[in-house]
Amino acid sequence: MRAPIGDFDRASPASDCLGELIRPVADAVRHWRGSVPADQIVYVDTQPQWADTAAFLEHYGKELLDQSANCVVVAGKRGGGTTLAACVVLSATRVDVNGVVRRQLGARKASFAPMEVATGETGMEYGGITPIGLPADWPVLVDSAVVDLPYVLVGSGSRRGKLLVPGKAFAELANAVVLEGLGV
Repeated sequence: MRAPIGDFDRASPASDCLGELIRPVADAVRHWRGSVPADQIVYVDTQPQWADTAAFLEHYGKELLDQSANCVVVAGKRGGGTTLAACVVLSATRVDVNGVVRRQLGARKASFAPMEVATGETGMEYGGITPIGLPADWPVLVDSAVVDLPYVLVGSGSRRGKLLVPGKAFAELANAVVLEGLGV
């Protein structure tokens, strides 16, 4: 199969690569529901040393910048409680944590979750966190620019491999909220 975006040596429907995906992501693909068929989610095999956005683009092509998204975990605090959420924004932007995220979560303060919290709560590797397979009760905040793309390159849950996902599929994830201006 040829990848819908980018030039990768190996691309396959993620549903055919469940053994290569970490458990929460494999389970999410296995039980996929929505208007986008699961076989349109594509797994591309990439090397872990190129997982971080800058290194990835240097190796696989800077033209992927406008088709790539980052998924980051944020913690919103109010009173004694903390709400963890995922934010999905285009890689060329940064998450508006202190504006859009804080207001959406109804938090007094919002910040990026510490790495050990992000990886421990998701079961995913740092540098590979994806919105597919997150804890079911988490809000998933998605920038509208991500949803508008035909395909988006995002982490696969581990530093090895990436997922190519139709943008509109992100709007259909459990607890997804599409927001204008989440990525600035």
